[in-house]
Amino acid sequence: MTDFHQTGAIATLHNLTRRPVEEMERELVAFSENRPISLILPSLYSELEGEALPLILDHLTKVPYLKEIIIGLDRASETEFHKAKEFFGRLPQHHRILWNDGPRLTAIHDKLMDYGVAPTELGKGRNVWYCMGYALASGRSDVVALHDCDIVTYHRELLARLVYPVANPRFGYVFAKGFYSRIADGKLNGRVSRLLVGPLLDALEKTIGPQQYIDYLAAFRYPLSGEFAMRMATIPDIRIPTDWGLEIGVLSEMRRNASQRSICQVDIADVYDHKHQDLSQDDAEKGLSRMSIDITKAVFRKLATEGVTFTSGTFRSVKATYYRAALDMIESYHADAVMNGLRLDRHREEQAVELFAGNIMKAGEMFLENPMETPVIPNWRRVNSAAPGILDDLRDAVEADNRGS
Repeated sequence: MTDFHQTGAIATLHNLTRRPVEEMERELVAFSENRPISLILPSLYSELEGEALPLILDHLTKVPYLKEIIIGLDRASETEFHKAKEFFGRLPQHHRILWNDGPRLTAIHDKLMDYGVAPTELGKGRNVWYCMGYALASGRSDVVALHDCDIVTYHRELLARLVYPVANPRFGYVFAKGFYSRIADGKLNGRVSRLLVGPLLDALEKTIGPQQYIDYLAAFRYPLSGEFAMRMATIPDIRIPTDWGLEIGVLSEMRRNASQRSICQVDIADVYDHKHQDLSQDDAEKGLSRMSIDITKAVFRKLATEGVTFTSGTFRSVKATYYRAALDMIESYHADAVMNGLRLDRHREEQAVELFAGNIMKAGEMFLENPMETPVIPNWRRVNSAAPGILDDLRDAVEADNRGS
């Protein structure tokens, strides 16, 4: 059970009473009469063969308030796409699969490339962006939620709690970010959030001074969670990052486009576990190493747009300050883990901090070498202006794929 503490920066909606999910679902059914709700599932084909996605579908079949489920399917051949249609066919809700590697969606992507407004990098960001485009084109919903497909501890309560703040017409929230404790198998997980993002924000504040953007990010209990819900009206103006900075990028975009009073975070699960990334100490293009660089660059880029000037000396100071702050955090997390009977490998924690410290400098050097780099996809308002009718084309292509014509 969490506490009821509020920071004041953004609203935090806790799980204080263990309210029955059936009770929340009855309210959501009523809310959905005026605010229809969609769910986006960005998925790799390989996840259909894992343990998490079948469990997620078991729960989704029991969700009564969803108007539509949109599945973004990556890395699937034609045979695998047909298998995916069978796999998702047991969903009772209206659902559509975006076969991102299929000829129809490839043709749309090529057209957008000609206009210079297409995603240039494969990955989750591109998948989510096309799913958001289809949600706009479909016009079935007023609220859209998104969560990952590798959650091995999934329960439908996660989704109910995630969408509730945005679906409830008595609330004024247009965006809700999920948070949870990263505990599984007796271990304290979530190294990138615990040992990179938190200490990095602390180091930046000490180095460059107070910044509203830093306070905003620091207010989120789990800024890297892949679960959020938003009003459909916010989607046309969001620029989706293509790299591992997706979650930080979405938070940044919401702050730019909406009042912080309309943004909240919500406790959606007691226990959360998903696919773990390797640290990848020897390869900066993979795993947590690549993730830490992309996330750090995303923060630097956003601060630069707010008027912060960075130099090599600044990044050296940030690295040194971060390293000390992160080591101190290991002490705190170790004590917390021991008191709760959890395991925490201090050696592996310090290895992660050493890697992240080095990657802060790498990210800084990359930023200085190419300060105009913008690894974000243009928002759908611009895309629709550049290629009028493209949303209709996207909807028609998805419908044709799912009909099998």
